[in-house]
Amino acid sequence: MTDLTTELRALGEARDRHIPAEMRQVMDRAARELADSGQAGRARGVGDRAPRFTLPSATGAALALDDLLAEGPVVLTFYRGAWCPYCNLALRALQQRHVDITARGARLVAVSPQIPDESLTLAEKHGLAFDVLSDLGSDTAQQYGLAFDLPDDLAAVYDKLGFDLQRVNDGHPRTLPLPATYVIDRDGVIRWAFVDTDYTARAEPADVIAALDALGGIR
Repeated sequence: MTDLTTELRALGEARDRHIPAEMRQVMDRAARELADSGQAGRARGVGDRAPRFTLPSATGAALALDDLLAEGPVVLTFYRGAWCPYCNLALRALQQRHVDITARGARLVAVSPQIPDESLTLAEKHGLAFDVLSDLGSDTAQQYGLAFDLPDDLAAVYDKLGFDLQRVNDGHPRTLPLPATYVIDRDGVIRWAFVDTDYTARAEPADVIAALDALGGIR
């Protein structure tokens, strides 16, 4: 099985060939500035208590982290939205390992700033077996230290690419989360974390499984 990182790299190479050079320059510069900001290092990490939240699912039901943790460990992944092909690839990879995650007593939950209707479309499209939650306004992402605002020129590029973040993010088009995945134990402590300013980089599902195995008796 091809690892996710290899698939993401291939996707990036293919997309770069179809994006005009002037757009790529804006995207590359914004990526460097975000990396240089050091935000990834300031986000919640291993040993931190996971901020609590209650968010609506794609079906409209509210899910609370405390309720999920009462049943077992939680794998919490933040993604930008269904409009992002890298996010779709990462979620599909997690879906492929969903049985392995649940076999370890864990619950997988994905969070994005999209409106619930958009999340439902994503869930239906990929047949996701896990919950997809809507963090409108990115308040939860902010608590985890992941939320950031797109610079003006990058927001303009996204508009030209037809992403329509104004609509899918319900009037919060500039705010997105860094890609992040956490393994949270039943006590609400983050035991494993992947956070990156590079939206083309994502946690490997195999590493998530290994982190769940490492919980051992504390899970």
